[in-house]
Amino acid sequence: MSTNVTVRGSDDVTARETAAEGQDGAAVGPDRTVAVVGTGTMGQGIAQVALVAGHPVRLYDSAPGRAAEAVAALTARLDRLVEKGRLDAAAREAAVGRLHAAEDPAELADAALVIEAIVEDLAVKQRLFADLEKIVGDDTVLATNTSSLSVTAIAGGLRLPGRFVGLHFFNPAPLLPLVEVVSGFATDPDVATRAYETVKGWGKTPVRCADTPGFIVNRVARPFYAEALRVFEEGAADPATIDAALRECGGFRMGPFELTDLIGQDVNEAVTRSVWESFHQDPKFTPSLAQRRLVESGRLGRKSGHGWFSYAEGAERPEPHTAAPAEAPKRIVVEGDLGPGEPLVALFEEAGIAVRRKKGDGHIVLPGGGLLMLADGESSFEFFPDEIVYFDLALDYARASRMVLSTGRRTAPETLAEAVGLFQALGKQVSVIGDVPGMIVARTVAMLADLAADAVDRGVATAEDVDTAMRLGVNYPAGPLEWAEKLGPRRVCDLLRALHERYPTGRYGPSQAVARRCAEADEEDSR
Repeated sequence: MSTNVTVRGSDDVTARETAAEGQDGAAVGPDRTVAVVGTGTMGQGIAQVALVAGHPVRLYDSAPGRAAEAVAALTARLDRLVEKGRLDAAAREAAVGRLHAAEDPAELADAALVIEAIVEDLAVKQRLFADLEKIVGDDTVLATNTSSLSVTAIAGGLRLPGRFVGLHFFNPAPLLPLVEVVSGFATDPDVATRAYETVKGWGKTPVRCADTPGFIVNRVARPFYAEALRVFEEGAADPATIDAALRECGGFRMGPFELTDLIGQDVNEAVTRSVWESFHQDPKFTPSLAQRRLVESGRLGRKSGHGWFSYAEGAERPEPHTAAPAEAPKRIVVEGDLGPGEPLVALFEEAGIAVRRKKGDGHIVLPGGGLLMLADGESSFEFFPDEIVYFDLALDYARASRMVLSTGRRTAPETLAEAVGLFQALGKQVSVIGDVPGMIVARTVAMLADLAADAVDRGVATAEDVDTAMRLGVNYPAGPLEWAEKLGPRRVCDLLRALHERYPTGRYGPSQAVARRCAEADEEDSR
């Protein structure tokens, strides 16, 4: 039996339902009409998903003629699917026969499900649903595709707020599998289950979540952008190098600077600011001044021709900092267990480097006496008189094509050269950044894990749904909770505490969820 959790309310007022409760919420049958209000990119995409799944679909837009234009555009999309062999001609004809433009809201009266995808304006959405409630039957499910507004607030003035739910699709809706099924404070569990089963029947992967700012993805994903921007603001690395570190070492599909250029700097910054303000300016969500200045300058990314990078014709893309070739040391000493970096030992040996093991606290001793350590949230200058070179966390050290090192002002060039040569011997490119606590990948993953654990602890969603949402919604190489479990709760907590000591603003203080899991791990080890 399913163990999914249905959550009502916000992350402060939740009610966990048993798996058996709400099972009467059967999916909306394919013979029932689905109406989509709003005919922009998202509205058309959602309509296409419902149409291909077999539903009669009615499109409505308040602007005259827009619905008819959307029907023509959707028909053209279906034609392209036939040309690509992804839809047969008979299915295309049947789908076109089920697609209709509605010129008046009254034509939506018999819809079993109405999904809104209009402008992100609370008052406009509230007026729309107040009008729709006068037209459709009491058993019609009303849904909003909002990505930033409160589902509870949109439904607040309805006569039957229990039949209202959030269905947050990701763009492009026909291609991306994730749908966040958002229960507002008053959403009936049966309605949430019906919405869940409906989009699941459409071939999507739904996840349940409570009505919290940013839902799952836009809440948990903030550190992916924020930590990169913080490293840049501290002058430790340039955007191209930070992107390369997260792609080629961290395993992420895109770096945060190139991704925000694609999304639009204004859009990304607005989401960050909305989440921050919704959480009463919690320092964990603080926006970036550097990104604000970029938006103010009109450099919005690809759509304006310039963001962090230039997209003008013939413009050269900046290359990440890559260290010059250096001679690899013939031997190293590994003192203690390297934790997540332990797979490196076998790689060094395979590369012909002699490795001697000794007891210790988990670091590599280079031939010249310098120490090579996995990023732990501290800074190299704190280890006087030792010479420290930090290396960053990797998703998979064997598959990573780039390693990132950081050094302090006391690190001798010879020590850095030994560290660079050591990783180049593994066939890796090496980037050297400034002495910044937690480096790039390590601090990003720790913060993602912290926000994910906090979301689960507050009843926003289950751990499984959080990880699923982050893998499918933003293409993370691993769910943040899955990655944290692999690292171990103590390492995540210790890294956050070390960052908190160096940035005592509250941004990096471990959530109660992370601190509790760390204490539980300590108790287990002491038995």
